[in-house]
Amino acid sequence: MRIMSFNIRCGDVNDDPWENRVGIVARTILESGSDTVGVQEAHNEWMEALKSTIQDKYDYIGVGRDDGKKKGEYSAIFYLKDKYEVVESGTFWLSEEPNKPSYGWDAKCRRVCTWGVFENKETKEKFVHLNTHFDHIGVVARRNSVEMIIERAKAFADLPVVFTADMNVEEGSENYNQFVNSGFFRDTKKIAADTMSYCTYHDTKPEEHAKDIIDYVMINDKFKALTYKVITEGVDGRFVSDHYPIYADIEIC
Repeated sequence: MRIMSFNIRCGDVNDDPWENRVGIVARTILESGSDTVGVQEAHNEWMEALKSTIQDKYDYIGVGRDDGKKKGEYSAIFYLKDKYEVVESGTFWLSEEPNKPSYGWDAKCRRVCTWGVFENKETKEKFVHLNTHFDHIGVVARRNSVEMIIERAKAFADLPVVFTADMNVEEGSENYNQFVNSGFFRDTKKIAADTMSYCTYHDTKPEEHAKDIIDYVMINDKFKALTYKVITEGVDGRFVSDHYPIYADIEIC
């Protein structure tokens, strides 16, 4: 299966408003053929626009982070609706009050993690996908968010688990190392037979952001990673976001 992580950027990209990018973002998702897509920075208008554009193929789970409904950015997961059934799903806040809209520790924004248990309608195989967007300011918030997500993911230890995120930290950082040294998650970029290394955040100037690898697809040991790719091509010469979407091709062991 193919799992994508895609920060679609809530506002302008190089003076290109989000409304003008709906088509190329949707095209990127559709052409990737991804089984599930974890998006970040998707406010409700984005969600409505994407749903109307890709609804023939995809449905989604997730809520707005500011009210648990439609207000604020989503960390939603789109999934191939003809291929998968959502067995169970939810959203929790990365905070000391995870069951309601709340700020966590020293975070600048409310932050959420959306998760779903997906069942292949044909094979009946199940897997779990968790998706989030870490705070860009709160050092304590990021550290505690990692611990919270690992703990939640371990509750599904009997199933294949994939985690996607804009972590707002680079490879080798404290928070990155928390994940890869946890004994639970592995970075698909590091273990895939077919892989690459390129910035995931570029701000339309990739040559200036060579080290800005801050988006990830991680898996537990019940998945095998085959391919990791940063999609740098854009669409019709345009950047689809200020991040490159990334994906991993993975299979259940």
